[in-house]
Amino acid sequence: MAIVKRSVSITGHPTSISIEERFWQCLREIASREEIPLARLIARIDAERGADANLSSAIRLFVLEDALARCADDGRELPAVRNPADS
Repeated sequence: MAIVKRSVSITGHPTSISIEERFWQCLREIASREEIPLARLIARIDAERGADANLSSAIRLFVLEDALARCADDGRELPAVRNPADS
C-alpha cells in the first residue's frame, strides 16, 4: 500500500504527515465516531506522543490501539504478537 503525504495544521502550525491511505481512512472514522474534526484528533495524538516519537508512527500506533480496544469491547481477541527482540 502506498504512503500518502498530507499537510495538516496542528495548533496553528502546518506539518506534513506520511502514512498509508488505510490509516488516513481509520483516522477519519475515529474522528467521525468521536464527533471531532480530524485536525483536532491529530493534534491530540501529537500532544500525547513521546518526545522521541515520530508523529506518523504515533498515528499508526493510535489507530492500532483503537482497533485493539474495539476488538476487546466486542469480546474478540487478536492473537498475541511475539516481540522479535524477546527471542
